Amino acid sequence: MNILNIQNVTKAYHNHKAVDNVSFVVPQGTIFGLLGPNGAGKTSLIRIITGITRADSGNALLNDEAVSLDTARFIGYMPEERGLYKRMKVADQLMYLAQLKGMSAADAKVSIKYWFDKLDMGSWWNKKIEELSKGMSQKVQFVATVAHKPKLLILDEPFSGLDPLNSNILKDEIYNLHKEGMSIIFSTHRMEQVEEICNEIVLMNKGKIILEGSVANVRNKFKQNKFSLTSTAEINTDSLNHMLEVESKNGSELVFKLKEGYHTKDILKKFIENDIDIKSFNEILPGLNEIFIEQVQKQS
Repeated sequence: MNILNIQNVTKAYHNHKAVDNVSFVVPQGTIFGLLGPNGAGKTSLIRIITGITRADSGNALLNDEAVSLDTARFIGYMPEERGLYKRMKVADQLMYLAQLKGMSAADAKVSIKYWFDKLDMGSWWNKKIEELSKGMSQKVQFVATVAHKPKLLILDEPFSGLDPLNSNILKDEIYNLHKEGMSIIFSTHRMEQVEEICNEIVLMNKGKIILEGSVANVRNKFKQNKFSLTSTAEINTDSLNHMLEVESKNGSELVFKLKEGYHTKDILKKFIENDIDIKSFNEILPGLNEIFIEQVQKQS
């Protein structure tokens, strides 16, 4: 089952197509990466999903219902540019935002207090937003996004401004929400976070999708027959040069590309014949950052 279905969505501003005939689905209960460089169309698409703007053509369906201001109460959206009122007290603001999403005052207070306890924010209840650091404001924004228990959570650069400790705390809570069944769209420029957090991804550029699939499948699709090997003794590759291209060698550690026509078992057989013990032998898959840069540059 898919919680979100984007069908041939197009959105133009002043003859510029910010979103150009985009289609994809977000499976229920997944952490889905929406990626792309600045100007790729991610924010324009998110604004359509949240009902802030309408698509010029195509459909965006949340649980098979056309997205609108009515479906917005089922979505929690944490934008990259924060939207907190600086002179309001933290508790007043969170209560107000939760009730805008359809919660009763009593339910809102219970949910907000739950998150304040979980994130160690108890002393912030009567502080004004302008008194908080960027990282503290980030945590308040997160509570505002999840307090009404949305079905779809959209996080745009959620760790911006957070120190490593608070980043890990927030990451753990994202994982917990995912385990509880919440569907999450995660947008960031930091590809190492995508590899760690996301199950599926879509890569956009210039309003179009240029790559999509599971993180594992995408990395496998762009693999380059590159391997790392360590042995118990210094490695001599003189008898292997017809089979491999050495990228780096440091004593007993070797990184190489396997030449066309050869298999990993051929390499292993040679080492066995030379009576060299192998401690580790691993395929090196390209990282999403490398793939991201390569695919975007192809579109330039």
